[in-house]
Amino acid sequence: MSWLRAIAVSAVLSLCIIATPASASSSLRIVDITTRDGVNLKSIVYTPDTPGRYPAIIFITSWAMPNLEYFVQAQQFADAGYVVVSYTPRGFYASGGAIDTAGPKDIGDLTEVINWTLVNTPADPARIGAAGVSYGAGMALIGSAFDSRIRAVAALSGWTDLTYSLFSNQTRHLQSAGLLALSAQLTGRPSAELQQALSDFFANQNVPDIIAYAQVRSAATYLERINANRPAILMANAYGDSFFGPNQLTDFFTRLSGPKRLELRPGDHAIAELTGILGLPNDAWTSTRRWFDQYLRGVNTGIASENPVQLQLRGQGSYESYPSWSTVSTSTARYNLSDVHWWSKEGELAAGSQTDWSATIVAGDDTVANGGLLMLTNGVEAITGEPPMAWIPAVDRSNAGVWQSDWLTSPQRVRGAAHLRLTVTPGSSGQTTVIAYLYDTDWGGTGSLVTHVAVTLRDAVAGQPHTVDVDFPATAYDVPSGHRLSLVIDTVDPLYADKAPSFSTMKFSSSTSSPSYVSLPLK
Repeated sequence: MSWLRAIAVSAVLSLCIIATPASASSSLRIVDITTRDGVNLKSIVYTPDTPGRYPAIIFITSWAMPNLEYFVQAQQFADAGYVVVSYTPRGFYASGGAIDTAGPKDIGDLTEVINWTLVNTPADPARIGAAGVSYGAGMALIGSAFDSRIRAVAALSGWTDLTYSLFSNQTRHLQSAGLLALSAQLTGRPSAELQQALSDFFANQNVPDIIAYAQVRSAATYLERINANRPAILMANAYGDSFFGPNQLTDFFTRLSGPKRLELRPGDHAIAELTGILGLPNDAWTSTRRWFDQYLRGVNTGIASENPVQLQLRGQGSYESYPSWSTVSTSTARYNLSDVHWWSKEGELAAGSQTDWSATIVAGDDTVANGGLLMLTNGVEAITGEPPMAWIPAVDRSNAGVWQSDWLTSPQRVRGAAHLRLTVTPGSSGQTTVIAYLYDTDWGGTGSLVTHVAVTLRDAVAGQPHTVDVDFPATAYDVPSGHRLSLVIDTVDPLYADKAPSFSTMKFSSSTSSPSYVSLPLK
């Protein structure tokens, strides 16, 4: 839970402040930065002790986190010759005002913090950077569209499209939105606008209003302005980020025209950066340091000449690099869904044509296939290397469709976003939801989750077929030789607010004009 993370991190960092004397090369002070509308932003300012002009980094804290969040990293940057200002956004903790959720007030605040920094510190106006984890990452990206003085950005576990984050494939992300709402109540003062948006979200009403609210708070909305300003942008996220899925970043990254770098790692939201927050060795923070040294200090760290796409392989720890997102995969493997056999109650993922069949399940009940718990399930993978698992024989075939490939004779190196096409016919309801899970299954039937995706058919009509065409979240996963692929499709997952109605039915089918298949992007 984010408020528990805030308490734990704050406690650890408070001990760091007590136990760690001020560095010989920098000092800190606690200040209030007053905005144009009289709101005080609680801030910590770190300044090198040696006279001179220095590059500056503005750190914006995560949702429900205080400005102590970046104490260790800010101190290290200050010791290396940066002015650092870390502030708590309006509406959280002791900062004034109400939570604006990266809206116009928040973005205006970032500009005013930069103004204050240039007047009250030895910061060089030509060398300003903005950075943050999660909430701070999103605001740093949006801020670079509205303040051309921001020359470099490090956005860790951030979003580019808030609509996608809340409603990807028309499916409401229940656990993530619920956690944001609860932590905002516990650590801050939600604005009336935020409260209305959350109320509508959970009630599944006024969706166009929620989308409009989210678009204003999305860096993708301002991409042309960002490209005009040309800041150097580093983005780092996790394959299993249950708040801000990676596909929105890959699209945004591809359309960026300035200096850019994209790093994806195993894990869940803000987990990949956590050890660095506490001062331990951390790849994401090492890249952040190299990025700012390159683009703010003018030190050739080599990062500008490296391939801009860096993928850490799941379960292995090693990295692969690519010159662009389009070069991550070089081929595809297409698996067609066959008819579901009466004797095994499952179908095949086959190479040849598999059309003119249909299979019906009872919808509205969950199975052992699911995406797990927010932050915990995928977060464990970042630490242990073990992905979420399910025993495929235990999947109830009356409540799910199951298709499996032959045993692989060579590894399948999945790189990028797999694609699913499937024809779905709701039997006795309109709006319905399907959740597809792609597993790497061993000889004992244990499936390791490669990726999963939820799709809600809001305009579905009972008895009428609807073609689902959807990308799974991007990943970098090697399915070993001797294993096989398993596709499970059911209709309920605790991560999502939308599901198929109880006691309804759902028919899966494949036709010559619209065959059902899974396409894997391969290296």
